[in-house]
Amino acid sequence: MAPIRVLLADDHQIVRAGIRSILEQPGDIEVIAEANDGEEAKILIEKCLPDVAVLDIQMPKMSGIEVTRWVRANLRGIGLLTLTAYDDTPYVMGVLQAGANGYILKTASPEDLIQAVRDVFAGKSALDAAITQKVMAHVFEQHALSTYQELTEREMEVLRLTAKGFTNKAIATQLTISDRTVQGHLAHIFDKLQAGSRTEAVMRAVSLGWVSEYSADAPKE
Repeated sequence: MAPIRVLLADDHQIVRAGIRSILEQPGDIEVIAEANDGEEAKILIEKCLPDVAVLDIQMPKMSGIEVTRWVRANLRGIGLLTLTAYDDTPYVMGVLQAGANGYILKTASPEDLIQAVRDVFAGKSALDAAITQKVMAHVFEQHALSTYQELTEREMEVLRLTAKGFTNKAIATQLTISDRTVQGHLAHIFDKLQAGSRTEAVMRAVSLGWVSEYSADAPKE
């Protein structure tokens, strides 16, 4: 199989060198480009179309949140993983609401970072354990203040499989529908739950009691 093509964006060269060394060690991940700031990251993402972009939050010219929002508005099929030292709730929620697939702290182990890239590439969510707690707390707080539209039976089926960690392709296989139909259901779910990402939608569904739990250990396709 072809390696997972990754773009790194961080304004510290020595940090990028360390991340590159970690990611390329297993052999199934290849760093194809590096960006020193958010504007360069945007240009290179559009030019290289990586499978996964690993973005810092605080960068010159454009933040990781701004880059994430731009990619989601203009490009399809690119996994977005935030790798940062910041674990503040506003940063976490800002990134997830912008459409990031994962949020990993720079204190994570090399194995966790590698797995996060693999998970994001597979269409799964990847959250640091400490970040999961913050997201849950935020979602429960917002749930106390908001009401949401009910989901259809099919949307609930898609949501439950998403919560179990299935990718779009695996959900399509389970329900005998197309990948495009799964994407459509997820779009409706995001809209009804006022969520910007799979992770946020699942966390909100957990808080509502619509699904029993969120699984970080996704089954294989």
